[in-house]
Amino acid sequence: MKISHTSPDIPAEVQNALKEHLIRHARMQRQITEPTSSTRHNSFKRHLPRQMQVSSVDFNMGTDPVLQRGETTTSIGRIKPELYKQKSVDSEGKKEDVKTCGKLNFTLKYDYENELLLVTIVKALDLPAKDFTGTSDPYVKIYLLPDRKKKFQTRVHRKTLNPVFDETFQFPVAYDQLCNRKLHFSVYDFDRFSRHDMIGEVILDNFFEVSDLSREATVWKDIHCATSESVDLGEIMFSLCYLPTAGRMTLTVIKCRNLKAMDITGSSDPYVKVSLMCEGRRLKKRKTSIKKNTLNPVYSEAIVFDIPPENVDQVSLSIAVMDYDRVGHNEVIGVCRTGLDAEGLGRDHWNEMLAYPRKPITHWHPLLELPGRATSFDSQGSCSSPKPPLTP
Repeated sequence: MKISHTSPDIPAEVQNALKEHLIRHARMQRQITEPTSSTRHNSFKRHLPRQMQVSSVDFNMGTDPVLQRGETTTSIGRIKPELYKQKSVDSEGKKEDVKTCGKLNFTLKYDYENELLLVTIVKALDLPAKDFTGTSDPYVKIYLLPDRKKKFQTRVHRKTLNPVFDETFQFPVAYDQLCNRKLHFSVYDFDRFSRHDMIGEVILDNFFEVSDLSREATVWKDIHCATSESVDLGEIMFSLCYLPTAGRMTLTVIKCRNLKAMDITGSSDPYVKVSLMCEGRRLKKRKTSIKKNTLNPVYSEAIVFDIPPENVDQVSLSIAVMDYDRVGHNEVIGVCRTGLDAEGLGRDHWNEMLAYPRKPITHWHPLLELPGRATSFDSQGSCSSPKPPLTP
């Protein structure tokens, strides 16, 4: 005798009655109380200015709005990617016009046998007149950054706006280090009796965008107008990730490269300090570990801030790379900022983070000089918070 493992056929009337019973039971079990908001963000709200009037998110489920056809519900605090399109993508090809003052022609080649980078400054065209006679006396200085101690200089060419130099310079550098180096050309007008006037500069950030350097590559670059040599302080790579549901932002400091040497030994002891800012006030700060005697530190350290979704548009992050000093005061190597009120890449990085929640977004950021160049820091490397903007 076989035992049947199948259930007997249930009449349709019974099935319908059972469904109605389950639906009625589910309605009775539905939660009608409002969930309490997390207390994790209380400290954040306590530090915010009073005029911001931070309110908790409304979780009221008792009344559902009537939806028109094609509409969908949205919860408070939900990130809408369409509101945070990247400016770098939207305005591609619409970069700000940089004032130029002529062109510089040079060639590059790498000597693999002797591990030398060969740079030939060929000529310059259409330089501006700096003298009363309507001409200039131009010459060019050249650096292989980040090393500014070793520099070369061409001969001065008298009374010309289109000098032909044809001078070759050699930089000893390993081939695998070229990706971390930059060429910096500074064009000057010679003056016998006063300070030489700077005409402009050319910076080649990436050698391999031009060529693999196995053969001689000819390069033409616009000379950007400048009155003083731009100081290369280095770059920092970090990622941003925001979790709207948890109200948590994670900044991961990955590494830095080509930092400015701050010690007499030609090196630095860098660490990174990240400050959560709101209307010029520093709410919280976090620091990484210190990396000794290096200009290219690697951290891979995560820094977490609790930021409610309703306040994410009102804050920004200030990132400062510091040089630790055991005896004196810690010094700022360079700073950068990211947030909706930041400029350029700092704003684009923030927008990209908001457009893609829960996904780490990584970028390199150039380090800039501290505004006002304040040099007073306590022994822990903290600096005074920026003053809030003046209200009219």
